[in-house]
Amino acid sequence: MLEFVPIATVDPAAVEALLDRAFGRDRHSKTAYRLREGVAPVAELSFAAIENGALIGTIQCWPVQIIGDYGATHALVLVGPVAVEPSRQGGGLGKELMHQALDAAVELDLDSAMMLVGDPDYYSRFWGFSADATGGWRLPGPVERHRLLARGRDVPAIAGTVGPRVAVAA
Repeated sequence: MLEFVPIATVDPAAVEALLDRAFGRDRHSKTAYRLREGVAPVAELSFAAIENGALIGTIQCWPVQIIGDYGATHALVLVGPVAVEPSRQGGGLGKELMHQALDAAVELDLDSAMMLVGDPDYYSRFWGFSADATGGWRLPGPVERHRLLARGRDVPAIAGTVGPRVAVAA
């Protein structure tokens, strides 16, 4: 039986092993990982797919921000990675994980500005992500511009730098 549970309830070593199998051990060199440095995933939007006691998929969402060239800061939620056990890829589990995270974001009103780096045809068709507002965004590493996608009513169409959203201590 397939169940979705908060990713925080799963052994982090098992999550890392799944990510290695799904994306390779060199995945940490990707720009999306730089966006996650120093922050924890958004627990309410991060899930694991468990089937018969085995971890077969995960989705994580992360707090990021864009600092506009004129100083304005806008909060964003970075969606991903979406990881599926290689033997289970192509069966719709990734889509189910996306629905879990995005439905939770809507329910918690955390869906106003979401971003990801991914296939524009796939993510626009199912969830309305597009590159329309991201043309002026800079990331801390290389990215294929057409794969830098966003969705939500408050996505800022500004020039600026995207990075981790680190809480500031009072």
